[in-house]
Amino acid sequence: MKNKGKTNSLSFKVIIKTLLSSVREYKKNSILAPVFVALEVFIEVLIPFLISYLIDNGINKGDMNYILLFGGLLLVAAMFSLLFGVLSGRNAAIASAGFASNLRKDMYFNIQTFSFANIDKFSSASLVTRMTKDVISLQETYQICIRIAIRAPFMLVFAMIMAFSVNPKIAWIFLCVLPVMVFALFILMKVVHPLFETMFKKYDEINNVVEENLQGIRVVKAYNREEYETKKFKKSSLAIYRFSVKAEKIMAGANPLLMMCIYGSLLFINWFSARIIVSSGATEMTTGQLTSLISYVMQIMMSVLMVSMVIVFVTISRAAAERVTEVLLEKPTIVNGEDPVYEVKNGDIDFDKVNFSYSATAERFALENVELHISSGETIGILGGTGSSKS
Repeated sequence: MKNKGKTNSLSFKVIIKTLLSSVREYKKNSILAPVFVALEVFIEVLIPFLISYLIDNGINKGDMNYILLFGGLLLVAAMFSLLFGVLSGRNAAIASAGFASNLRKDMYFNIQTFSFANIDKFSSASLVTRMTKDVISLQETYQICIRIAIRAPFMLVFAMIMAFSVNPKIAWIFLCVLPVMVFALFILMKVVHPLFETMFKKYDEINNVVEENLQGIRVVKAYNREEYETKKFKKSSLAIYRFSVKAEKIMAGANPLLMMCIYGSLLFINWFSARIIVSSGATEMTTGQLTSLISYVMQIMMSVLMVSMVIVFVTISRAAAERVTEVLLEKPTIVNGEDPVYEVKNGDIDFDKVNFSYSATAERFALENVELHISSGETIGILGGTGSSKS
């Protein structure tokens, strides 16, 4: 049996270049979203630094003027952070929705040029899956990439710089934990991708089952095949369920390790910081600095969790990206000649000793020496029993 919809290996560069060509008029929104994200992250990293000064020089010393000054600065910073967050979310949503719209349009227009051989290569069920579920997956991933994938590295770098500026000795704890988290994410990506790739093929199968059942519903009812078709659908649906559960279990298993790293870091930071504050009499490290360090460690670890989420979405959509790119790059097997005729004055059709085979490598023709004349405007009906080769 022929394996329809089988994907060919495409290079990462070709996939990205092909997909990004569908961004077009939404480039502006795609650029503004990361810019606003960077501004939002900068202010969020600045807030713990202001809080440390508020605690050390305002609250601990009882200076009300200092408290009001830095309290006002924190309020302004929070408002700007909210504003930049809203603007980044709005532009990311517009860019991702527009990207998906253009992607579906490009696929549809290219499919209109396909010959029957091209359609048979993918199967109509697979083309439906690629234009719906695969495009939705790419839309979600694109929005995450221009927002969260930009936010996480900025947050990681800025928070790490601020943490080392507060207390370099304590900040080294972050660097000891990061390799463990990065290794866990790398293993997750390598293991989960093949599962999602297989799952997308199972979606093709279930769409094919539904399409065949709907097209031949009269035949199914006439020959009392409802139970058989139900079993066939349940088999395809169960296969998707199993692969989905297996992949989700692996992804869920990574969360406890990541959370262990986060709370382990917090435990060590509080332990060592408390010892330094008590032993030095708050000369080497202050309570405000400890508060800011705890905020920075949460920002750093949350940025790593964001990276893990991005990796999961990219892993899921990697198979979808390959499948969509294949449709966009597919060339029709039948093309126009040098001087094609687009207007036909006489619509008569003549078959003069026409031969037909289902593939170029077939040993014999399915039809040979067919001679037929169809006048312009005439309707032809091909009659015959089931299995008489009408198709």
